[in-house]
Amino acid sequence: MSHTLSIIIPAYNEAQTIELILGKIMSVTLGEKLKKEVLVVNDASTDGTPQIVEKFMARFPDENIRLISQKENLGKGAAIHRGIEEATGDFIVIQDADTEYDPREYARLLQPVLEGFADVVYGSRFAGGQPHRILFFWHSLGNKLLTTLSNMFTNLNLTDMESCYKLFRAEHLKSLLLKEKRFGFEPEVTAKIARIQGIRIYEVGISYYGRTYNEGKKIDWKDGFRAIYCVLRYNVFDRKYLK
Repeated sequence: MSHTLSIIIPAYNEAQTIELILGKIMSVTLGEKLKKEVLVVNDASTDGTPQIVEKFMARFPDENIRLISQKENLGKGAAIHRGIEEATGDFIVIQDADTEYDPREYARLLQPVLEGFADVVYGSRFAGGQPHRILFFWHSLGNKLLTTLSNMFTNLNLTDMESCYKLFRAEHLKSLLLKEKRFGFEPEVTAKIARIQGIRIYEVGISYYGRTYNEGKKIDWKDGFRAIYCVLRYNVFDRKYLK
């Protein structure tokens, strides 16, 4: 029986990299029994991002690529929510529109799920022997502090809660009541997915090709404080997690 991996790409003003990441995704082979569904959620970009995606789709008409456009800029989390709603695959993975994460590692994320061990797989930038660009000590320290704080409440032992690469069985992700519209998606989804009874969460090491702010990185210190708020909110004060 064949399965489909839905790849959700939230995109806001990623004209410089969106074609490159789509090309990388197209070059990935998942195997005979796995198909790809690519959903680019354009978050009201103003730099030509959707036009580039449309041209790419015209060049590859046989590929299952869909462009979904938000009418206004609602944030990364809101774009991911839209992608989750629209996804039709058996598995869902989040893919940033830049080149920090390598689509060739989908197979690494899928392996524990396909072998029947996992329902959710986190890709960790701090585990394993894959290549990592050396950037931003304070970002790295902040990520580790946020992961530790999250682990204290969820009782998980993740090493990288803030990782973009999270792969889910679709039925679990679609069952969650998700609220965060911007960069609070990571701590919120972690708090809520961990609450599903019997959920099996795995972690695998991945590579990381980080961007500088000059190269287009968008997250900043204010998002770090928002993440702390989200860890506390969704683990302590707002514990409803299913739709």
